[in-house]
Amino acid sequence: MKKIKAIVIDDSAVVRQAFSEILKNAAGIELIAASADPIFAMKHMEKQWPDVIILDIEMPRMDGLTFLRKIMKEHPTPVVVCSSLTDEGAQTTLQVLSAGAVDIITKPKVGLQDFFQDARRALVDTIKAATQANMKKLQRNAAVSEAIAVHPKLSADAMIAPRPQPRLPPRLNNPGDPVIAIGASTGGTQALELVLKSLPTNTPPVLVVQHMPAGFTEAFARRLDGICAVEVKEAKHLDEVHQGRVLIAPGAYHMLLQRSGVHKYCVEVKDGPVINRHRPSVDILFRSVAQTAGKNAIGVIMTGMGDDGARGLEEMHKAGAFTIAQNEETCVVYGMPKEAIKRGAADLILPLEKIAEALIEK
Repeated sequence: MKKIKAIVIDDSAVVRQAFSEILKNAAGIELIAASADPIFAMKHMEKQWPDVIILDIEMPRMDGLTFLRKIMKEHPTPVVVCSSLTDEGAQTTLQVLSAGAVDIITKPKVGLQDFFQDARRALVDTIKAATQANMKKLQRNAAVSEAIAVHPKLSADAMIAPRPQPRLPPRLNNPGDPVIAIGASTGGTQALELVLKSLPTNTPPVLVVQHMPAGFTEAFARRLDGICAVEVKEAKHLDEVHQGRVLIAPGAYHMLLQRSGVHKYCVEVKDGPVINRHRPSVDILFRSVAQTAGKNAIGVIMTGMGDDGARGLEEMHKAGAFTIAQNEETCVVYGMPKEAIKRGAADLILPLEKIAEALIEK
């Protein structure tokens, strides 16, 4: 079997050494170069082009975002961002994801060598998953995401959206009011941006699990809140669930829907074991929604590697919820929706640009 050719671009010698030690022993992966910055890396890439690039953001001579945009324009290649766990690093990482990076690997300020060794399996899995990304879909979504970032009034499909509506005051849920649950992974940051940007202020409450490391979901929620008509925030324990609000599960914590009195919902945010290699897990959210909201729920499973959420969506479907799966043609990685569809868990299979419309009509 042909090995995945990887290149590491990071100005930290410790990071380069750690990746070299991990990848030289990783089955199916060959490290072809470890460079201190993009200028050096491009010299290697002229001789042998990689299948995946592990990219630092802050580097001398050329920063990661500039390099990524250059690569996506000239020779689209799966890129995994290697980012520091800082607020500034999180904000920049989201820009890189919007510009076309596939996934994130975090690195702490201290203890890099030990951290990378402990996370060896996750790092290798992330690199292998990145090579399965559909770069044409990623490029298309990246172009729209970057356009929205520059011109917030631009929509995903028509590119001209109505002027954002004033946000409505919180309204208590009535019996039978719907709750929307969305799960996504690889390619999901762009996909969620395109869907949530199209929702009006009177949208039913939305709960989101996006596979993302701790420290990045808050910045992701803030970014979305700035470009969406609905309120978007990182969920806190016992946050109220109401119309016009989107709650995003915080990285490293599970999020569940629960009752708060007779007519109200809230979320439970808690620690717990990793499920399907993820925390937060889409399955955990979907199962809680199936049990708590039943037929009054809407479930959406979107682009992502693996099968997290497939069983949960099936439980929602069996409980009478209306369920949607993103179609293969618009997924960056057609893993999670594929598994849900195989289980017969989806009432509708829709392209990305039609999902918001279906949620509004439902």
